[in-house]
Amino acid sequence: MCCRYYMDVESNEAVLDLPGLSVREAGPLPVGDIHPSDKALILSGAGGGAIRSSCMRWGFPGPSGKGLLINARSETALQKPSFSESLLERRCIIPAAGFYEWDSLRQQVTFTRPSGGLLFMAGIYRFTEEAFRFVILTTGANASMAPVHDRMPLLLEAGEIGSWLEDREQLTAFLKKEPALLDRQYAFRQLTLDL
Repeated sequence: MCCRYYMDVESNEAVLDLPGLSVREAGPLPVGDIHPSDKALILSGAGGGAIRSSCMRWGFPGPSGKGLLINARSETALQKPSFSESLLERRCIIPAAGFYEWDSLRQQVTFTRPSGGLLFMAGIYRFTEEAFRFVILTTGANASMAPVHDRMPLLLEAGEIGSWLEDREQLTAFLKKEPALLDRQYAFRQLTLDL
């Protein structure tokens, strides 16, 4: 599951410095918490191994026209009409400084890369309602995520970006990939007592 993530100024600058990035988003880049339906920075293939950065809205419209589909299960996305064509033809990367999840006690937990670098979440996109929109692929939780939730974003490494965007031959292997371990930090609530 992934329903909230964040970007900061340094992370946006790191994205714009990625090797192979040849087409850059011209407008201001989103900073702060990214919620479903928000515009966010994504990376997509620009042909010939080049990478394009652009902003798209998060979430496909639901099948009945109500609600948003914000995640797709990597294990079943190829079998789902809502996702299969995009998975084959329009893969993207959603960069993040970190993402949030909530445990069974509704305690917010932040997940980041141990090195402090960017997270690269695998995603797909399509044209809908006169605009491009994306969803994030999820997979089973690894050991760092399992104490909090049974799902997590399908995370890629920086060296896998080009292959994910343009190499359909490796798609099945990517969809079965176990993400690297992450750091997790609990946001403890401060209790106040009326005395």
